[in-house]
This record gives sequence, structure tokens and C-alpha cells, in this order.
Amino acid sequence: QVELAESGGGSVEAGGSVLLSCVGSGYSFSSHCMGWFRQAPGKEREGVAGIDVGDITTYADFVKGRFTISKDNAKNTLYLQMNSLKPEDTAMYYCAVDSSGVCQYGDDWPGPIESGMDYWGEGTLVTISS
Repeated sequence: QVELAESGGGSVEAGGSVLLSCVGSGYSFSSHCMGWFRQAPGKEREGVAGIDVGDITTYADFVKGRFTISKDNAKNTLYLQMNSLKPEDTAMYYCAVDSSGVCQYGDDWPGPIESGMDYWGEGTLVTISS
């Protein structure tokens, strides 16, 4: 049974940093596409960053240069280092995995398509104050 659990969310001031973690179980961490997605109040969920088999990373344009996705296969943990945070980064952040293996890509953003991610964590809330 695949399970994902995010942690690390909280409230920080604009310009600050947050490190999100996502511990996964029930699948081979190194052999599957994973990603971070977010949903702000009143908005649709959107892709933030993805990491494919072979550690190929992709980012939404609005986080390039500020966020870094990484993973530790030995710890079954996915990370999202978020720097230079802005109030518009306020959202619930979710990690997700594509159990089929490599990432599936579309046209919406450079990272894996949301519909291809079939297991999701419950999310962790990040609030940025101005």
C-alpha cells in the first residue's frame, strides 16, 4: 500500500525559507516519478516541481531559482526547499507519486501532469505573511 506523508509547513514572513518533506512507503522510491503540487485558497491545484527517474528535475516558472526539489532514496523522503518566499506562495502543498514509473508530461507546465500522479499525501499548509 502506497502512503505519502508531508511535513514542514508553517507560517513564515515574506523572504523567508521553508523545507518541506514527504516520506513515502509501499513503492520503490528511486524508480518512480514524484512531484510537489500546491493549491491556494480559491484556486485550482497546480504543479510546483517534479523529479523523474534519474533525478531529472522540472519546475514551474513561478518558482524557478527559488525552490529546489530533491530526494533521498535511502530515507524514502522527497524534499522541497523553498527560499525567497512570497505571499502568493501561500497554499496547501502536496506530494504525489506516479506508480507507473517515469513522469508523464503534458502542456500545462514543465513537470509531470497531475492526472498521472495516482497517490497523494494529505498536504501541509504553508502561509507567507507580508
